[in-house]
Amino acid sequence: MTDINTILAELKRGVDEILSEADLIEKLKENRPLRVKLGADPTAPDIHLGHTVVLNKLRQFQQFGHEVIFLIGDFTGMVGDPSGKNATRPPLSREDVLRNAETYKQQIYKILDPQKTRIEFNSSWLGELGTEGMIRLTSNYTVARMLERDDFKKRFSNNQPIAIHEFIYPLLQGYDSVALEADIELGGTDQKFNLLVGRELQKSSGQKPQVAITLPLLVGLDGEKKMSKSLGNYIGVTEAPTEMFGKIMSISDELMWDWYDLLSFRPLTEIAQLKQEVNNGRNPRDIKILLAKEIIARFHTESDANAAEQEFINRFQKGAIPDEMPEFTFEGEIPLANLLKEAGLVSSTSDANRMVQQGGVKIDGEKVEDAKQVISAGSAVYQVGKRKFARVTVK
Repeated sequence: MTDINTILAELKRGVDEILSEADLIEKLKENRPLRVKLGADPTAPDIHLGHTVVLNKLRQFQQFGHEVIFLIGDFTGMVGDPSGKNATRPPLSREDVLRNAETYKQQIYKILDPQKTRIEFNSSWLGELGTEGMIRLTSNYTVARMLERDDFKKRFSNNQPIAIHEFIYPLLQGYDSVALEADIELGGTDQKFNLLVGRELQKSSGQKPQVAITLPLLVGLDGEKKMSKSLGNYIGVTEAPTEMFGKIMSISDELMWDWYDLLSFRPLTEIAQLKQEVNNGRNPRDIKILLAKEIIARFHTESDANAAEQEFINRFQKGAIPDEMPEFTFEGEIPLANLLKEAGLVSSTSDANRMVQQGGVKIDGEKVEDAKQVISAGSAVYQVGKRKFARVTVK
C-alpha cells in the first residue's frame, strides 16, 4: 500500500492551495474511500484542456481508491456562476443546461474511469429546497461577507450592478457539499470563495468541513488570458488530432512549460530533464512535439498522435517554413487583410485580397479561401507567397 507521504506528494503536484493540508492528511489517515467532489455548470457544450487540469486531479484521486463525484450543476447552471465576472452573467435556459450536461457526461470519460465515477445533478436537492429552505440557507451568510469576495468587491466599488441571485450562487454550491457530505472539493483558483462557503455550511450542519483544493487556471493559446471558449483561445478535448497538434505547436515556448506542469503526466524529474536539454541547446520545438503527442494520445490514440506529427512535419518542415520569423501581436479583432498589411506581408489591403484570390495566403499551412475573414484570437504562422512569413498573435 502506498504510504501517505507519497500520496500527498502526488496530490500536491500542480496544486495552487490546499485548505487545509493538515485536514487533508487527517482525512487520508482515516483509511477509507473519501468523497471527492468536483462541480461543473454545463454552460457550454465543450470541455477544453483548461477543464482537464482539475479533471486530471480528480482522476488521481480515483487511482488512489477514493470515490469521485462529478456534480453537474443543472440547477446552478440556470443561476449563473459570478466567479471572476465583472458583469452579471445571464442565466441559461433549462433546455440549454440539459443539452450541455449530456455532452459533459460523454466527454469526462475521456479522463475519468466511468466505473469509478459517480455522476450527480444538483437539481435533485436544490430543486427541493423551496422558499423556506432557501431563506434558511441565505441566513447563513451576510452581505458584508459576500462583499469580501474580490469580484463582488470590485463591482460594488465601481458601481457595477450585482444581482441578488449572484449572492445566492455560492450558497447553493456550498449546499451541494452538505447534500453530498463531501470530504474534498476541487476547483480552479477562481472558485476558492465558493469552496470555502461549502466548508462553512458543512460546519453549520454539523459535518466535518471539506478540504478545499484549488488548481491554477490554464492560460489559453493567446498566452495571456485563461483558456475559454468565449475568448476563442481554447483546445476542445474532442477536436481532431491535427487541429490539436497545430494549436499546441502555436503556443509560446514559455507557455509550453506551464502546460507541461498542468497537463502532462510525465514525472517531474523528466520534465526537469527536458528543461535542462533546452537550456543546453535542444530546439524547444522538439519538446513541444512531445507534449502535443502526449495530449493527443490521451484523447485519441497513439497512432493518431503519430499521424498528426507526420502531417505537421510534411506541412511545415518540408514546406521550408523558417524557424526564425518576425512576430507581431495585435489587440482585439482584426480583418485578415489589415493583419497581413500591418505584419508587412503585403503592401496594401487590396494586395492582400488579391493574394488570397490567387491562393497565395496560408494560415498554419492551410490555404485561405475567404479574404474577408476576421481574426479574433490565437497565435498562428501567416504565409504570403513562398518566402514571406510572420508569427502573429491576436489577443
